[in-house]
Amino acid sequence: MDDETLNIPQLELEAVIGFNGYVPFGLRLHPDGKYLIYPLGSVIILKRIEDGKQEFLHGHSNNVSCFSVSKSGSYMASGQVNFMSTKAAVIIWNYAERTIHAQLVLHKAKVEAVAFSPNDKYLVSLGGKDDGSIVVWNVQTKQAICGSAASAYGAGHCLTIQYSNTDDNIFTSGGSGTLRVWELDLANRKIWPTECRTGKLARTVKCIEISEDDNFMFCGTTSGDIMKINMKMKLLNHCGPTKVKYNLGVNVLKLLDSGDLLVGSGSGTLALCCKKTFQALRQQQLEKAVTSIAAGDLGEQLFVGTEAAHIYRLTFMDFEAELISTGHRSAVKDIAIPFATSQLFATCSEEDIRLWLVGRPKELLRITVTNMTCNALDFMADGHSIISAWNDDKIRVFGPESGRLMLTIDNAHRMGVTAIAGTRDCKRIVSGGGEGQVRVWELLPHGHRLVEIMKEHKAAVSCVKIKSDDKECVTASLDGVCIIWDLVRFVSLQRMIANTLFRTACYHPDEHQIITSGTDRKVTYWDVYDASSIREREGSQSGAINSLHITQDGRHFVTGGDDKQVKVWDYMLGNVTHVGVPHGASVTCTRICSNNRILVSSSADGGIWRWKFPHPPSSY
Repeated sequence: MDDETLNIPQLELEAVIGFNGYVPFGLRLHPDGKYLIYPLGSVIILKRIEDGKQEFLHGHSNNVSCFSVSKSGSYMASGQVNFMSTKAAVIIWNYAERTIHAQLVLHKAKVEAVAFSPNDKYLVSLGGKDDGSIVVWNVQTKQAICGSAASAYGAGHCLTIQYSNTDDNIFTSGGSGTLRVWELDLANRKIWPTECRTGKLARTVKCIEISEDDNFMFCGTTSGDIMKINMKMKLLNHCGPTKVKYNLGVNVLKLLDSGDLLVGSGSGTLALCCKKTFQALRQQQLEKAVTSIAAGDLGEQLFVGTEAAHIYRLTFMDFEAELISTGHRSAVKDIAIPFATSQLFATCSEEDIRLWLVGRPKELLRITVTNMTCNALDFMADGHSIISAWNDDKIRVFGPESGRLMLTIDNAHRMGVTAIAGTRDCKRIVSGGGEGQVRVWELLPHGHRLVEIMKEHKAAVSCVKIKSDDKECVTASLDGVCIIWDLVRFVSLQRMIANTLFRTACYHPDEHQIITSGTDRKVTYWDVYDASSIREREGSQSGAINSLHITQDGRHFVTGGDDKQVKVWDYMLGNVTHVGVPHGASVTCTRICSNNRILVSSSADGGIWRWKFPHPPSSY
């Protein structure tokens, strides 16, 4: 948070929807069995299992790439990615106090994995491909003890590390053509590796699980089989299954008290496999690759995370998967709230549109168009349809209750449909395209009709907003021009020009003024009648302002941008009244519901954040 916003009151965060399923082993169950812990962008979320209450840990400057919880549960550790040639931090968190215990900076560009020693004495961290080193840290002194190259000369990239269950001085590492058991020599501040002998078997190890007595380690490979290694002899004991391997590789393993293994594969298969043959005894097919398995004591609670940003709960009795949390797995492009209600909202990201219940963040409906990307969406004012803009040049209209496709407008724009809005009388759609054209469509009882094409923008249209009487609209474009159009005569009335790539524009409710934002980091007020700039406010110290939305009474508006902050502004005074704690990534969209009670924002990491709006609506 920048210096200017330090003394500004904070927004009250009510809930977050999202989970970064791409982080290997990112979903963890705390040893007390009360909290699920997982990353979303640069934020660590602690979610209480009993009632879903969430807590948030902020400290990383970029996306979290790995995560671990110590055996006692006293500490947590997370590493991040960063820009090339810059250092990537490892943060050790104090679980009880929810604070940063230590910030450790040595690795370049990315931290691949972290693991705690069994007695919380040490933390071992593995650097990414551009770093290639293993470092051992003293948790109490917060200092590096020693480090070494992770792989032998000529071997491939190291992908994972795992600590012994009984010895603070022993840990293992594995990757492409490398599998090592390491011993910490504290007296000489060295770590000594011993290569494991696998004979002619050449494998890339993605995950390692060690038995409680440290006699064996089990290694999941990209080939879809599991290697069992004798830890004392550093020798291959067995490799299987011999018949049917796990499709798209073994991403994650979890050893059970019975000796059997839970296996998560790249194809989304979760299997309970035999401890001798590694053949699947029972299995469940989940959506997208399994990346995390978190099990509590005695296996009573089992949670599974996937690349689809889904979290499942399973029981060993029936091995049935219950979907308990869903989210977008990529950047949320747009948010829409139905006119005159605050009970639900819709979001779009990549190939799907989702409807959410506001009171309890729950997915009500998912509309999917395979291999296509939805760029923007809007509810028609009567609430009977959702209109959406897609990158395959089509406009699609769906039913909000059933998700049924009601209408498709083919070849709506060249270079994709990038912005969309519906008129208040529900008879027309105004769309903007990647080629810069603005088109008006009439909705007919059994189809549609192209009414007019308006061609003044020179680059993609990023936003369309229609005046309440349906006679005018404003379009913002990446060409640095906002145009007010007459929707009766289909001519441009005014042009607002600035040295920026406009991202969004919004009418003030009295419709005498328009506010805009873009890459120049400014919020600008414009007069509708002569397109003159009335006022400029610095909206961000770093990065573009991607979204703004104004309340129905016109007293306040909200912005969000690449500085990862959500800001609430007083419209007349032009100053920030409240600021939201940083998102995990760039804020892509912000929306205020009609009764000013809920503020919803979304981000480039797929997260959806629900805030309590701090200002009640005016009585007039």
